[in-house]
Amino acid sequence: MEEKKKTAADLRREALFYRPKNGCDRLSEQDEAAMESYCTAYKQFLDAGKTERECVDEAIRQAEAAGFKPLVRGMALNPGDKVYRCNRGKGLMLAVMGRRSLADGVNIGAAHIDSPRLDLKPNPLYEDSELAFLKTHYYGGIRKYQWVTIPLELHGVIARTDGTVLKVAIGASEGDPLFTVDDLLPHLGAEQSKKPLGEAIPAETLNLLVGSRPFKDDEGSDRVKLAILDILNRKYGITEEDFISAELEAVPAFHAADIGFDRSLIGSYGHDDRVCAFAEFAALLELQVPERTAVCILADKEEIGSEGVSGMQSAAFDTFMSDLCDTQQVPLKACYEKSFCLSADVTAAYDPNFPEVYEKRNSARVNYGMGLCKYTGARGKSGASDAAAEVVAYLRRTLDEAGVIWQMAELGKVDAGGGGTVACYMANRDIDTIDAGVPVLSMHAPFETVSKLDCYMTYKGMKAVYEAK
Repeated sequence: MEEKKKTAADLRREALFYRPKNGCDRLSEQDEAAMESYCTAYKQFLDAGKTERECVDEAIRQAEAAGFKPLVRGMALNPGDKVYRCNRGKGLMLAVMGRRSLADGVNIGAAHIDSPRLDLKPNPLYEDSELAFLKTHYYGGIRKYQWVTIPLELHGVIARTDGTVLKVAIGASEGDPLFTVDDLLPHLGAEQSKKPLGEAIPAETLNLLVGSRPFKDDEGSDRVKLAILDILNRKYGITEEDFISAELEAVPAFHAADIGFDRSLIGSYGHDDRVCAFAEFAALLELQVPERTAVCILADKEEIGSEGVSGMQSAAFDTFMSDLCDTQQVPLKACYEKSFCLSADVTAAYDPNFPEVYEKRNSARVNYGMGLCKYTGARGKSGASDAAAEVVAYLRRTLDEAGVIWQMAELGKVDAGGGGTVACYMANRDIDTIDAGVPVLSMHAPFETVSKLDCYMTYKGMKAVYEAK
């Protein structure tokens, strides 16, 4: 059949209209093979790092295997040298030194490795009706009803007064027990069902069920609680008071898995924001000697405002960069004003099941590549850094030249809500910054979903940013 000849209008439409295409129709065979390999490594990273501390441990392990060494203040650095600094076990900063002076700025990737979860309260263990529970205080923006009746693991550390720190990962190994939060049975849930979704599960009822067997040969009070403490004391050498100096987190007991008959998606806990953190980290590990120094930040506390010594508002990053700049006698402010930062954080993927909260023309789509966000924030861009037009153009050019599939994105309709990233804190340092990352379905849920193509293109985009001259 003879192909229809394009009209002048058809040609002008092709030249002038912005019409994003599904990335699956644009992916080369080489990229497809690399994508599967990359996503396999990403799933392994997710399973190894269910908390910010575990992510740091795994990242340091991989970084040292790739030749990175701890940054020691005052050490000499040459192009190609690879250094890192751990921030109190919960954050990590890495750099690959470039050929050009730090006075010419650096290329930065900034992501966070904390995710919504249930933290144990300082005095968590109690018994009621011969059942033992642990009280929790949820961390970050969760929908509380999603956290009941799912299997949970308990990860974190217990710091004892003798100076020792005990790592805990109960549920992570074969044969380990799991935990759960109870919910009402539907037969008795009529009144609960009448409540608004956000009120049906009060925060104070998010208590972990941890045991029911009483201590033998005892007629005292709290026999089940005593039995639980006896188990913990025998295994870990702790007493109830040691919970006061513990950081224990209840996280979903799910492994990262392929989703869909076609295996095109990945389901897991913690995509926000480990999917972008791994992308920037994996891209950095592959660098040899970049033109400009490349810096990777894996930050903590983003989900609660980037506060504290391990958050992006901390001076820890400034100290790290200052120590790098001192090796070349470059003022920190001179480095910052010439630098570029990609705030690598997830965005909301358009979900046709909930079209009422999305503005379809400006929403990220699954399989359309890395999502660029000029601004985040809430409603009137509150809390956003709002990247300049020149910064957006620079990133477009950088990604296009590297063959990265990308799209523009907003979080949702203007008055529907909003969210923030670390971008504003980088911009406050006088660093040109823009958000970009992977579109996510069911963001902040215990089990989120992302596209393999979008994961891979975010990694490829981060690599292009690091290699930019």
